[in-house]
Amino acid sequence: MTNQKNISAYISSLLVFSVMLLAFMPTYAYAQKKSNATENDSIPLFRGFAVGVDLVGPIQMLIKDYGQYEASLRVNLKDKYFPVLEVGLGKADHTDDLTHLSYKTSAPFARVGMDFNILRNKHDIYRLYAGARYAFTSYKYDLSHPGIEDPVWGGNAEYYANDVKCSYHWLEFGIGIDVKMWGPVHFGWSARYKQRLTYDEGELEKSWYVPGFGESDGSAFGALFNVTIDI
Repeated sequence: MTNQKNISAYISSLLVFSVMLLAFMPTYAYAQKKSNATENDSIPLFRGFAVGVDLVGPIQMLIKDYGQYEASLRVNLKDKYFPVLEVGLGKADHTDDLTHLSYKTSAPFARVGMDFNILRNKHDIYRLYAGARYAFTSYKYDLSHPGIEDPVWGGNAEYYANDVKCSYHWLEFGIGIDVKMWGPVHFGWSARYKQRLTYDEGELEKSWYVPGFGESDGSAFGALFNVTIDI
């Protein structure tokens, strides 16, 4: 099983690199846009939309026992308001080193919400977002144990539970940075705080991992690194 300290250090390094990447963009591009800081705001309401993918989730799949693949659709209204739909697939395959219980799940999740560009110059190549999401998933998980050998009577008693039905509703509040890199391509990083609303963890009343949310008893904080393309 992956060492948790190494995982935390890897994720921290990724986030630091992301922030540095977005903070120190080529200065010539910034100088070009800075002259337009007082640009007239009388622009069309609809400014297009963008599709994107998150890179943090697949990295989690490689170095941890869980992760997710997700994509987003973002509508641009006057470069200020950004309705967002995020959909994904969360997966986990975890065996506890102490209890030897194995937990498996794979299920879709969805988030819908709004981001606001809070920079004064809404039309710059840089955007600073503040936003919120409502999120939901309905999933099933399998739980199993290799069993315990009876020292007196012999034999092995296995334990398992299949297709335990669960559901989760939660809110996410976040802040993020987005910058135009080349043509229609944007890089963006965001930090999220997650707050559970209502949830049903099934007849066993405990699920180790929730698709889209993360470990059910883990940190309420998360992060995304998105690559988006304007359409």
